[in-house]
Amino acid sequence: MAHGYISEEEINILQMAANQARGVALDAVAVAGSGHLGMPLGAAEIGAALFGKLLRFNPLAQRWLNRDRFILSAGHGSLFLYFWLHLSGFGLSLDDIKKFRQAGSLTPGHPEFGFTPGVECTTGPLGQGIANAVGFAISSKMLANRFSNKIFDNKVVCLCGDGCLQEGVAQEACSLAGHWHLDNLILIYDSNGTTIDGPLNVSQSDDVRLRFEAQGFAVQEIDGNAIDQIVEAYEMARVSNRPQMIIAKTVIGKGVKEIEGNSRAHGELGAKYIKTAKKELGLDDFEFWISDEVRTFFRNRIASLSSGYDLWLQKYSRWQMESPTLADELNGIISGKCISSVELFSAVPEFTEDKIATRDASSVVIQEVAHLDRAFITGSADLFSSCKNKIVASELFSSLSYSGRNICFGIREHAMAAVMNGVAYDEIFRPSGSTFLVFSDYMRPAIRLAAMANLPILYIFTHDSICVGEDGPTHQPVESITALRCVKNLNVIRPADGEETVGAWAVAMEKNRKKSGPVALILTRQAVSALRSLTSSQRRWGVANGGYVAKKEISALKLILIATGSELKLALDAAAKIGDFVRVVSMPCCEIFDQQSDEYKELVLPNCEYMIAIEAGISLSWYKYIGRRGKIVSVDDYGFSADTEELTKHFGFTVEHIVDVANKLMDL
Repeated sequence: MAHGYISEEEINILQMAANQARGVALDAVAVAGSGHLGMPLGAAEIGAALFGKLLRFNPLAQRWLNRDRFILSAGHGSLFLYFWLHLSGFGLSLDDIKKFRQAGSLTPGHPEFGFTPGVECTTGPLGQGIANAVGFAISSKMLANRFSNKIFDNKVVCLCGDGCLQEGVAQEACSLAGHWHLDNLILIYDSNGTTIDGPLNVSQSDDVRLRFEAQGFAVQEIDGNAIDQIVEAYEMARVSNRPQMIIAKTVIGKGVKEIEGNSRAHGELGAKYIKTAKKELGLDDFEFWISDEVRTFFRNRIASLSSGYDLWLQKYSRWQMESPTLADELNGIISGKCISSVELFSAVPEFTEDKIATRDASSVVIQEVAHLDRAFITGSADLFSSCKNKIVASELFSSLSYSGRNICFGIREHAMAAVMNGVAYDEIFRPSGSTFLVFSDYMRPAIRLAAMANLPILYIFTHDSICVGEDGPTHQPVESITALRCVKNLNVIRPADGEETVGAWAVAMEKNRKKSGPVALILTRQAVSALRSLTSSQRRWGVANGGYVAKKEISALKLILIATGSELKLALDAAAKIGDFVRVVSMPCCEIFDQQSDEYKELVLPNCEYMIAIEAGISLSWYKYIGRRGKIVSVDDYGFSADTEELTKHFGFTVEHIVDVANKLMDL
C-alpha cells in the first residue's frame, strides 16, 4: 500500500516500536506497583510517529532554539514520554524507566521540568500543559517575528486528553490561541472517550470539533492508532495558517484486552494481564525489551536529526553575519543577562511626589525595565489601565504584531498565569502579568507550578487591601496576601512607598536572573505618603533583605512595631506618639527576611518584650514574629462596602488606634 508521507517499511518499524513501548510500560507499572497505563498503551502509535518521524530536535543540543517543543499535557501518562525520550537519545536510560516512580529516579510519577532531560514543562494538573503550549507558541512567534522567521520556524506540539480539555484553563488558553492565529501550535487530542468515573458521555456531550472550529482552529479527525494517518494529519498541520486540533481516536489501554476501551485502564494495574498481553503483542516473556531493529532505526533517526541541526547552524551563522545588530540583541537575551540593582536604581530617579500610589510608581519602573531588558514582556487580564503595567514604547501582541511586548489576555486570569508559565519554560523571554490581588485565587494552580519549577515570573497585583473601598468585600483581598505567602518559593513583596517599589523591582530582577522562582508584587491603588524620614537608598536597598529597621529607638528598646505596605506610614506616625523607646521595622517580604542569617534577623528583630504587627489583611502571617504576648492590627473579616476612610477607621488602621493598642499592651 502506498502512502504519501511515509513508507510501508517505516510504518512497520514504527508499529514495532509502538508495541514495544506498550511492553515497557506494562513492565514499569508492574515494578512500581502503580502508574497510569491508559495513555502509554492507547497512544503508543502517536509517540512512535512523533519521535520516530515528525518532530525536529537534537538530543545533543536539547535547548536548541529552533527545536520543536513537545508538551505532554496529560502528565499522568508520563511513561509515554519517558519511553520515547529514552529511545530518542535524551540520556534517559532503561534503568531509569525501571525505577519509575521511585524516590530520586529521573522518572517521577508526572514529568518535572529541570529534573528529567527532554521534559519541556512540569505537567500533572490537567489543562495546564495545553495553556503552557500556548505560552511556548507565543514565545516562538515573538522570537521569529522579532528576529527572523526564516531562521526560527519550529512547531509546538501538545498531546492532551479528555480531562485536559474539560478543564477551564485549557479552553481559556485555546480561545487565545485561535484569536492570535498561532499557526505554530498543534494540539493532538488523545480522544479515547473515557474518564476515571466511566465513559466520557457521563459528563460531556458537547462537540469538540465544532468548539475548536469556532475558536479558529483547523480540525482533523483521524484514527489515532494508525501511523500513516497520524503522519499525514501532522504534515498537513505543519503547513497550515491556523492553529491545529488533530482529534486522534484511540483505544485507551490498547493491547491489554481485559482493560482496553474502558475506564479501568485509567488506574487498574495491567500487571496481572502482562503475560497474555505480551503474547498478543509479539513480545513473549521479555522484560523491558526493545529490539535491535527498533534501536537501529532510532539511532539512524538521531543521526539524521543531527545533520539537520548542523545545516541549521550554518544558516544561523550566515544570519548572524548579515544581521549583526539583531544577532547581538538575541545573544544578549539567550545569555540570560538581567538588570542589576545598581543599573535599575541609576535609571529610576528618586520620586519627588509627596504621595504616589505604588502601582503608579511601579509603572515608572516598568518603563525603565522594558528599556534595559529587551526580553521583558508584560500582560494583563483586562486591567492594563488599572494595574499600570503596560510598556508604553511597545505595541500589543497580536496576529498583526507578534513582536508586541504587551499581551492582552482578556478576563482570563488562570490562562494568563499558565500561559506565562509556558513562556518562562521556553527560557527566552521574561514574562510578567497583572490583575487585582483578589483575583490571584483564579491563578493559584499555575502560580504553584511556577514556584515548583523555579520559573522567573513576575506577578503584578494591585488594589491590595480594604482600601479599594466601595467595591466591597468581593474586591477587598483580606486573605490574599497570606494565601500567596503560603506558596513555597514565591516571594511576596508589598512595598510601602515609591522608593520601596523600586527596591521590590530590583529584587524581582535579581530573582529573575537566578531563575530561582516567581515574585508577586503587591501594590496599592490609593496614593501613599513618601517616607521622607528614611533615605531613598535606605528604602530601596532595605527591600533586598526582606525587612529592615525603618526607625531605630533612641532610648532602651521596649516596643517593636512591624508593618508592611501602606501601613508602614501608620507605624512610623504611631511610634512618634508612643515614645522614643519604639523601633519600627519595615517588612516588605517575609520570605526574604526569613532566609537571612540569624545574626541579621536578630539585629532587626531582637528579643523584645512587646511587639505589634500591622497589616491590612488577615493576621495569620504575623504570629511567628510577635511572640506570645504580641498583638496584631489586622482585618480578620471580609470587609464591607464603604469609603476608604470609614473602612480604615472601622478596622483600626489609624494612628490613634495603634497608640491605644500599644499602651494597653504595655500596661499588661
